[in-house]
Amino acid sequence: MDGLLQKLREEQPLVHCMTNIVVANFQANGLLALGASPVMADAVEEAAEIASVSSCTVLNIGTLKQDTVKAMLLAGKSANAHGKPVILDPVGAGATAFRKASVLEILDEVVLTLIRCNAGELAAIAGVKWQSKGVDAGQGDVDVKALAEEVAVRYHCIVAVTGAVDIVTDGNKTISITGGHPLLSKITGAGCLLSAVAGAFLAVEHENELEAVATALTFYKKVGELAAEKAAGPGDFAVQLLNALYLGRLTT
Repeated sequence: MDGLLQKLREEQPLVHCMTNIVVANFQANGLLALGASPVMADAVEEAAEIASVSSCTVLNIGTLKQDTVKAMLLAGKSANAHGKPVILDPVGAGATAFRKASVLEILDEVVLTLIRCNAGELAAIAGVKWQSKGVDAGQGDVDVKALAEEVAVRYHCIVAVTGAVDIVTDGNKTISITGGHPLLSKITGAGCLLSAVAGAFLAVEHENELEAVATALTFYKKVGELAAEKAAGPGDFAVQLLNALYLGRLTT
């Protein structure tokens, strides 16, 4: 697994982030710390062009506008045409009708490599009853593993559901990943950054995409643990997370 991380740092993939205003700076700095190169571009006028030359494109719906949806569709289709991975982060997909409709439109028109979500977002995509809490996971009573496998088969992509235990599946093979730290849920943008990190790993591993995603999530949980060891609370945890992304390895 360390070989994949080393490959990422050598190739420095260009990660096209169409992200939300809350996390853009943190996401860009996290990618730089990891060893990737971020480009933050969501204008309709250039989204397709940027996607065509990037190593992957990450679509994050955290602060949606109608023009953003249009730009994401253009970028996603461009990435598809040029054989580049597309990652969807359906932030708060069940929070409003607009968000859910936008996610379903993307799912219908763009071929995705990965959906990286929490359990509530997965339920919204699958059309399963769930009590949302804004953009947080919320509460519900479903078999998350079975639902993730179902969605992966439906959309012919990998699904990564993150939480206390991460689930990664392509519908045929499913991997569970333990570890991490509760402070990851106490800062804004930790999940959004993870989606971009997963995109960076996918950008340099084309033979085994499921393993690339599992490796990204395993690495992220490990750096979360490393950051928590040096942090007094959420404030300096965010800083330590960037340091851990820069210094971290998959094995000790």
